[in-house]
Amino acid sequence: MKILIVDNCQTSSSQTAEMLATTGYKNIVVVPTFERAMDVLTGSAQNDTSVDLVLMDVDLPGIDGIAATMTIKSHHEFENIPVIVFTALDDEAVLDRAFDAGASDYIVKPAGKIELRARVRSALKLRQEMVKRMLREQELGRLARKLERMSNIDGLTGIANRRCFDDMLVKEWVRNGREDAPIGLLMIDIDHFKHYNDALGHMDGDSCLCAVADCIRAAVNRPADLAARYGGEEFAVILPNTDYEGAKSVAKNIHANLARSGIAHPNSSVSCTVTVSIGVAAGIPTTHNTPEYLLQTADRALYQAKQEGRNRTKSVNIPGPEDLRQ
Repeated sequence: MKILIVDNCQTSSSQTAEMLATTGYKNIVVVPTFERAMDVLTGSAQNDTSVDLVLMDVDLPGIDGIAATMTIKSHHEFENIPVIVFTALDDEAVLDRAFDAGASDYIVKPAGKIELRARVRSALKLRQEMVKRMLREQELGRLARKLERMSNIDGLTGIANRRCFDDMLVKEWVRNGREDAPIGLLMIDIDHFKHYNDALGHMDGDSCLCAVADCIRAAVNRPADLAARYGGEEFAVILPNTDYEGAKSVAKNIHANLARSGIAHPNSSVSCTVTVSIGVAAGIPTTHNTPEYLLQTADRALYQAKQEGRNRTKSVNIPGPEDLRQ
């Protein structure tokens, strides 16, 4: 445990350090000013050897110990470090100010060894409990973030799931509408996937879904883009800040990736390899339209692609603000 003594009286600080050392505390740092104390606190935090207790004399040059305590406690990284205030006078007004500033205890000089040991031991025990609590909170936060990520990921393919897609579509629709920027949406369906499962079984079917997801993910390059499994053999891609031509380009890349992958399809009337049909919708969000409208438009385009023979993309450029004003 690291103890920092802030006292400009060399005799007093040496006595305090000596009493602590004979009690078994070895990691003790003594400084005469608040500025030096802040240097020690900051340096220790950066080196991952944080100070566990500050013994602060009230009578310091430049800034008194109570103001110094308040300043230390105002820093987020130091707020959980206990501060014991040393005062020459047992003055209630001074003690009230010290506690208001964030001090956890006080000692009236000259301190006896037994009193010093008891108050330091109590403060360090408090510090240990605070550290344990912080570690628990950090671990709980980490687990919460992990669960949040897991709740947004499709367990089979590893891309976003329907829940994540629904949330992101609304958020990106609002954000792109606010910025007067276009948004693209792709709805993707594996051609004759039921026939694939019937011919090869569901285990190979799962492998096919993963391979198709990889081909889609490889065509989606920007951090803000979202590839998701919409349900069954259907996928979706959200493309923020992407116009009609850009969305069609992503669809073209998905077709190309699948063609290169050459996943054999033994029972397709379209091709000897796995193919997809894609519906594309893109445009600038307006108050006259909704995310559901974008989704329905892409879905109708997908249906058209399937009706016209599959293994193709059909696209719709939805009306933007300028079109609606005309």
